[in-house]
Amino acid sequence: MRRAGLVVGTILDELRQMVRPGLTTMDLERHAARRVAELGAEPAFKGYRGYPCVLCTSVNEEVVHGIPSERRRLREGDIVSIDFGASVDGYFADAALTVPVGRIRPDLERLLAVTRQALEQAIAQARVGRRLGDISHAVQDWVEQRGFAVVRDLVGHGIGTAMHEPPQVPNFGPPGRGPELRAGMTLAIEPMVTAGTHEVRTLEDGWTVVTADGSYAAHFEHTVAITDNGPWILTRLEADGAQE
Repeated sequence: MRRAGLVVGTILDELRQMVRPGLTTMDLERHAARRVAELGAEPAFKGYRGYPCVLCTSVNEEVVHGIPSERRRLREGDIVSIDFGASVDGYFADAALTVPVGRIRPDLERLLAVTRQALEQAIAQARVGRRLGDISHAVQDWVEQRGFAVVRDLVGHGIGTAMHEPPQVPNFGPPGRGPELRAGMTLAIEPMVTAGTHEVRTLEDGWTVVTADGSYAAHFEHTVAITDNGPWILTRLEADGAQE
């Protein structure tokens, strides 16, 4: 899973650096498709329940599962969530980040920062002996105290020899509830945060989830292993994935 995580982290970092005004989301898709093959991995999303692409690229009010398109050209001031998963020798990793396109408004900078920080707060709870609800509560508490909303219709998940495994990992709920966390568990933790209400809807393409009120949304995700030495972030490149 660490090998898969390094592929995911490497490609997401390359995509992050590519993002600029004028680029299409299909340009990002083509790069990811080429690089995942070069790095000896299999894309996790393409073909999953009929999904057509390697990446999910969700722009502005799109929360998750946006389909890359030649027609979707990024513009100055947009934000784009890039979600990517891959497998190596049958083991999966999954991560996402939201990237500013050129210069963005200060309120959007804050949305991205709070969502990224919520992920770090959640990962800090991924320790032996804690409860799954401690992860969920960490996200909700961090986000709502800062005036944003947590999407409730979508959740993180267990991950390993399949892309989605039990347990579900909500981004809200009371602490101290749910399964006890044990060494060897691997979770995809993924705060999805909106600048408006938590309500979402799915577009006619059957995939793209957007905010119900048209507010912008951000999404950050890591695949995290729970170890006796604390959380090991399998999709983080630096510091060999250790949680700081």
